[in-house]
Amino acid sequence: MSVKKIAAHMKSNPNAKVIFMVGAGISTSCGIPDFRSPGTGLYHNLARLRLPYPEAVFDVDFFQSDPLPFYTLAKELYPGIFKPSKFHYLLKLFQDKNLLRRVYTQNIDTLERQAGVKDDLIIEAHGSFAHCHCIGCGKVYPQQVFKSKLDEEPIKDFVKCDVCDELIKPAIVFFGEDLPDSFSETWLSDSEWLREKPSNSDEHQQQPLVIVAGTSLAVYPFASLPEEIPRKAKRVLCNLETVGDFKTNKRSTDLIVNQLSDSFAEQLVEELGWQEDFQKILTAQTAVTDASKERLLEVVHDLESLSLNRSERDDSNKQDKMPRHTDYHAIDEHKKMVNKSSST
Repeated sequence: MSVKKIAAHMKSNPNAKVIFMVGAGISTSCGIPDFRSPGTGLYHNLARLRLPYPEAVFDVDFFQSDPLPFYTLAKELYPGIFKPSKFHYLLKLFQDKNLLRRVYTQNIDTLERQAGVKDDLIIEAHGSFAHCHCIGCGKVYPQQVFKSKLDEEPIKDFVKCDVCDELIKPAIVFFGEDLPDSFSETWLSDSEWLREKPSNSDEHQQQPLVIVAGTSLAVYPFASLPEEIPRKAKRVLCNLETVGDFKTNKRSTDLIVNQLSDSFAEQLVEELGWQEDFQKILTAQTAVTDASKERLLEVVHDLESLSLNRSERDDSNKQDKMPRHTDYHAIDEHKKMVNKSSST
């Protein structure tokens, strides 16, 4: 019924553009694990490895002291291995129909881009593999500078900046780094757009829609976005569980769909009568193969092998490789939070 209501809202407001806010749940059908799902999430898979804590693979201090775990993970998850999901192509369909205002994504997989969504409509809140930068001076490098090292077998050395000799990594936001300026700047503009008073123009009288999908809404500041949506804009949540502000401060106008994002995409397309256009987009793309699932298994296998190699080091060497200035009390608190939360 919620999907029918969403379609009815869009039919009643045919010129109203939509903002999407998405997380790892829209990419799990592609073979990419989310981070926090118990038993299947990336952090669960990494928890049994000999890292000081699972999140260390995305910790800037740990990366600086030992880049190899991230290099190993990046080799398996690098863009091009996985294909977009039906939900990703739903974003493309909204764009084609001139109904897409913006996509705010927590994902680093660049699958929104691969599905054909234009760069200026995507805000990658946590960065992505699309660019590289030096962790020291911030100099920007082409994507291929980092990717070229991943083709080495085994990886012998790491890419360093030609200015300050610090490590180069993809422009993914690690723990200890700030979110890109584009995130806050664009959201300021879009939130003002959502608050615009109706004018005499029919287009401006349309009621906008914000669709949140595939996210646990556990990581801030991204998790605060739904809270900041003005009440005049209808909010939609597509997630296996009701989370975040939809759970703690549910609005009477909220529409909640507790199901997989791909199923939601298919049902919404059907309710809107867009099946033919959607099928054209799907047909033009390469189908997801079992190879993506096999690559996911390789992530854990390769990191386990790496863990065994590292266990052979003596205790003093291990101590040298520990992250610098790490707040372990904060890490313990974070892990408690993770264990209490779940996402699709």
